[in-house]
This record gives sequence, C-alpha cells and structure tokens, in this order.
Amino acid sequence: MSSDKKEIKVRAVMIIEVLGRPPEHLMETLEDFAKKIGEEKGIKVVDKRIMEPNLVKDQKDLYTTFMEIEVETESPMHLAGLVFRYMPAHVEVISPENMVLNNSAFSEILSEVVRRLHRYDDIVRVLNMQYTTLQNKLKEYEGKPTEQKIQEDKKEEIKEVKKEKKNSKKKKD
Repeated sequence: MSSDKKEIKVRAVMIIEVLGRPPEHLMETLEDFAKKIGEEKGIKVVDKRIMEPNLVKDQKDLYTTFMEIEVETESPMHLAGLVFRYMPAHVEVISPENMVLNNSAFSEILSEVVRRLHRYDDIVRVLNMQYTTLQNKLKEYEGKPTEQKIQEDKKEEIKEVKKEKKNSKKKKD
C-alpha cells in the first residue's frame, strides 16, 4: 500500500481442525500448518495451542483434533488470505474492535472472495463431469444404458413419432 494509506493490523484467533489417522500424523500436520502460517508474508504467529487427538465416536481408528492459533496480520486482506488457504472452522477477530476499510481495500477482499468462489465452482463442474463419466462407464460395464444412451433413444423415439404423425397426415390428405 502507498504511504498515504494507513495499514490496519488485525489480530485474530483461528481454529483449524483435522481428521485422520494415525494420531501422530494429525499433530505433525497441525505443527506444519502453524509453521507455514508463520512463514507467510504479513503474518505473525502470536500463540498456538494444539490439542491431543481424540478418537471419533463410533470409529476404531479415526481421530480428530484442532489447533487454536492466534495471529497478527498486516491487513484485513492478509487475514482473508489465511482464511481461504487454511479454511479454519472458526475465526474471531480480537482487534481492532472497530475497523474502517476504504472502498479499495474492501473491493480487494470481495474480489478475492469472488475469485475463489469461481475457482471452486470450476472444480465442482469438472468433478461433476468426471463423476457422470464414471457412472456411465460403470453402467456400460454392467450392461445398463447410460444417460447419454437414454437421451439418444428418447430423441430417436421423438423422431419416429414425428415421422409417424407426418405419414399418417399424408395418408389422410
């Protein structure tokens, strides 16, 4: 930012949850997250607490745990970036109590939100297409008609009905 704009430092606490196995891996993963967060430009880790993993209810070897990490960021945009990259389960802004953002800073944050949403939407579209392709391949393997085959058959049926109507109309004339 230029020198005429005052940076708004933001202090926040984030809770980052993980699920998996073995429990030691969860602890290492959260330690790695904390290290990566601390290495990010414009971010300072103030404090962190990693809880011991707990067995997930009704599971034999699946564990969950979380980290509470307090950070100080150089700007609200830095905090927004952290939220997008690490997808915390919870974020609480500790300070400042009141924040005034100029329209440029607010626009930057909203643009990042929109950019991420479009990216996720693209990913979901690709995954849906891949899912449909896999379903069709499975149906072909099982000898069942695919959605594409069903649609083609319906189009062919419609053509036949139209052709029959046309022929019957010609016979009447």
